Amino acid sequence: MEIPFAESYKIKMVEPLRRSTRDEREQWIKSANYNLFNLRSEQVFVDLLTDSGTGAMSHYQWSEMMLGDESYAGASSYFKMKEAIQEITGFPHFLPTHQGRAAENVLFSALIKSDDLVPGNAHFDTTKGHIEFRKATAVDCTIDEAYNTTLDHPFKGNIDLAKLEAVYKNNPVEKIPMVIITVTCNTSGGQPVSMQNIREVSALSKKYGVRVVFDAARFAENAYFIKMREEEYVEKSIRDIVLEMFSYGDAMTMSSKKDAIVNMGGFIGMRDESLFREASLYNIMFEGYITYGGMSGRDMNALAQGLREGTEFDYLETRIRQVAFLGRLLRDAGVPVQYPFGGHAIFIDAKRFLPEVPQEEYVAQTLAIEIYKESGVRAVEIGTILADRDPNTRENRYPNLEMVRLAIPRRTYTNNHMRYVAAHIINLHEKRNHIKSGYRITYEAPIMRHFTVALQKV
Repeated sequence: MEIPFAESYKIKMVEPLRRSTRDEREQWIKSANYNLFNLRSEQVFVDLLTDSGTGAMSHYQWSEMMLGDESYAGASSYFKMKEAIQEITGFPHFLPTHQGRAAENVLFSALIKSDDLVPGNAHFDTTKGHIEFRKATAVDCTIDEAYNTTLDHPFKGNIDLAKLEAVYKNNPVEKIPMVIITVTCNTSGGQPVSMQNIREVSALSKKYGVRVVFDAARFAENAYFIKMREEEYVEKSIRDIVLEMFSYGDAMTMSSKKDAIVNMGGFIGMRDESLFREASLYNIMFEGYITYGGMSGRDMNALAQGLREGTEFDYLETRIRQVAFLGRLLRDAGVPVQYPFGGHAIFIDAKRFLPEVPQEEYVAQTLAIEIYKESGVRAVEIGTILADRDPNTRENRYPNLEMVRLAIPRRTYTNNHMRYVAAHIINLHEKRNHIKSGYRITYEAPIMRHFTVALQKV
């Protein structure tokens, strides 16, 4: 008999989940103005809204919480976190922040000015929001293969070097404060970036004198894909791959709520001491003193431990194989998903799932709402609502991909939960032709509207 794959952990504590009826869910989502962010957690059966801060911490992490030093300045927890960051990333300087978007806020305050251009691979929502808030422009240089969800390409998160060099050649270098490499690339479907591409982007950027910054929320998952898909790294450890990845960069921002498996926390890693000093000013203004940066000592301890656990191969294999398990269930039943499967989520191609719903009626949001009504599973739209409006014309930006993301929290759900999710989505796919219209916006914020948008059925 073939030996099945077994998770590299066992369950020590459980949290009850309530099953709701379809009538209840239809009323709840209507009361939430058809915004899944507005639902109460108890109205959700399986919550795949995000993998950010929603994972289960280990007994080692909980033990470290009890050892937290809550001193305002110079706490031992700070030095424990510093040691882990330097050991795993190789960056000599760091600043703690309370989460990833705070790290972006601090670093971008030091680097980005009005009218700047910031190229990268499909910047995610907060990254693009912080760029545009500063009256700068995010330039997407992702390879074209990323936008064909049926294409089997091992590194759909890669940056197109020709697109990137065109930005460098056609603009004053002083208006390009950095290139951002997002690992893995969330917006293109949790897709990895190859080491070869990272190396080439770094070399090209050095040629033009442009700083390389990693958006590193899922850096360990990216390293796993490099190990599995780039021949020269098959025998390398995850830690060695991570150190090489970051050796090509000048700085990094980290939402530790992902690959450090904590509920709250983040940091900035930097190679240049002068940048560290400049960013420290903003860290004190926005976050707190430079040795706690909006984090408690106990959270810093858990983060340091989580960085080490998150870069263990057994943990990563278990995590990424569960994502692929859900992906295979859907793909084998004909549900259109981004392929290959990403590291943290399965992305459903909403335009192929609901071909009758116009893009201007927010097809991905429509699908996410229908999935919730069908099953009690909360997902999130990665489409036109998240793409927001053009800051100059105020017209909707229509992205190449309209996706529904099923983001799987770490060490939280079983494969039976994945089967439950898949069965409901497959059932919905079989009756998809009955869904012909979507939604219109009745309220939206001027930036990052997807968090608070209000909708009405067309």
